[in-house]
Amino acid sequence: MNAATIRTASAGKERFAVLPIVILILAQMGATGDNGALSLATSALTGDLGATTSEIQLANMIYPLVGGAFMIAGGLAGTIVGWKKTFRIGTVLCAVGEAALAAAPNMAVFIWVGRVLVGFGASFMIPSVLGLIPLLYRGGNRAVAFGCIGAASGLSAVLPLMLGVVMEVSGMRVTFLVLSAYFLMVFLVSFRLPAIDQKDERLKFDVVGVALAATGLFLFLIGLSGISSWGLITPFEGCPFTVFGISPALPLVALGLVVLAALVLVEPRVERANGIALLPSSFLSTPQVLAGLAANALTFFFMGAQSILMSPYLQLVAGWTPVDVGLISIVTGVPTFALALGIPKLAPRANPRHVIQIGYAAMAVALGIMGSSVTIDGASTVGVYLGAFVAGVGAGTVSSHASNIVALALPERDASQSGGIQSTMRNVGQAIGVALLGAVLLFGITSTVRVRAGEDAAISGDVDRQLEGMTLNLGSDREFEQQIAGIDMTDAERRALVDIQAQARFESTRIAYAVGAVIVLLGLATTPAIKITSKQESLQGR
Repeated sequence: MNAATIRTASAGKERFAVLPIVILILAQMGATGDNGALSLATSALTGDLGATTSEIQLANMIYPLVGGAFMIAGGLAGTIVGWKKTFRIGTVLCAVGEAALAAAPNMAVFIWVGRVLVGFGASFMIPSVLGLIPLLYRGGNRAVAFGCIGAASGLSAVLPLMLGVVMEVSGMRVTFLVLSAYFLMVFLVSFRLPAIDQKDERLKFDVVGVALAATGLFLFLIGLSGISSWGLITPFEGCPFTVFGISPALPLVALGLVVLAALVLVEPRVERANGIALLPSSFLSTPQVLAGLAANALTFFFMGAQSILMSPYLQLVAGWTPVDVGLISIVTGVPTFALALGIPKLAPRANPRHVIQIGYAAMAVALGIMGSSVTIDGASTVGVYLGAFVAGVGAGTVSSHASNIVALALPERDASQSGGIQSTMRNVGQAIGVALLGAVLLFGITSTVRVRAGEDAAISGDVDRQLEGMTLNLGSDREFEQQIAGIDMTDAERRALVDIQAQARFESTRIAYAVGAVIVLLGLATTPAIKITSKQESLQGR
């Protein structure tokens, strides 16, 4: 047995270090808790800051948009300047961002200052969480550590319930101040992280790659999110500009994809010249890495689907309180935590490909159950809780192996740097979930109401014409009546429109859930690429 084999074997028997993973879990929980707090704040944002559904959608999306645009850069920065430094920078930025959310006087400041700062903070903090694990843990301990980070999403289910209580008792602003204090606490305990062997290679920062990645992702995601408020082809009233007379949404999406294609072409040349690139060639040339990145993206796409479909509908239509919605997170969080942590620990020989396939199927079933739970004016409580539980089963199952199959397929430095692109894929997945399904929901409501109002003989042509310039929000019947209060119409026409909108709201929500389920199932096409070799098995400590 050679020296390398002895080191690998002994690594698999090392005692698992508890304190470092607890610190990293706290950071991951904070990021997840921030998203949970925003979901719980839907009613408060509407009441206190006058937010529309489109603004709530943008607030949900801006964090993963900024994070997605810059997390690859955060992964590169951690490789160059050190993971512990970027971890601490991220926690401080998150703390400042949460304080800005608490003090925001309007939605513009809330979105473009608070949410942007938290997104920038996450772009440093979360890649550092994933980047530190390959340097702190080896062998079977590494698989368990990645499972713990996946389990953190389930453990963080406690936070929305606690934050929901704070929000009901003290309001939205105090809730975000509590989160600010939480991130400051994570910053302080980070000084207890052990020393790591991270070589100082005096590497160059890939400025061109960062610029292309940030620009491409931003254009793609902002275009996708604009479909619901700008229009798909025909521009809606309030559309900021047009491109050859059409809505700018799809042109921005196309331009973003072109810029990202340029990134893929440029990066091999940068890597040859500098020895490191924002997007190492091993990421794109290894099918198992791509399958793992898809798993990261789809898990968070699923979470984005929940944040834009479930929470707003339950609060705005069904009248559920933040505490009620917080309880749902517990139902999702328990199986997420148990399976993300339990599968690597209790079933170390489970085939990762089969595990992830089961997880995808469970997530799709969960979205189907959630869609079926929607009623014309609310939701079935039993269906909501059952869907939430199955959602946790799916998310926990996929999370148990999603990060580890990426790390196993890469050299150590690339495995550590992969934290940035894994985090980017998570945020891009979440942003696409919010943007795409939010667009299906809001575009569906608006277009259905317009078409059916035009077909209804009880509604005059004058009312039809006034509806043409409106983008309708998700909300209760009363909120819809307030939105159309400025249109001159008879009581009969108003009642007919309210009925049409309620049916459109119901149908569009179910369709959006169905679209989400189909997208998750498409992930099954990537799973044949997940093949654990004998070398990877030895690294797992099997």
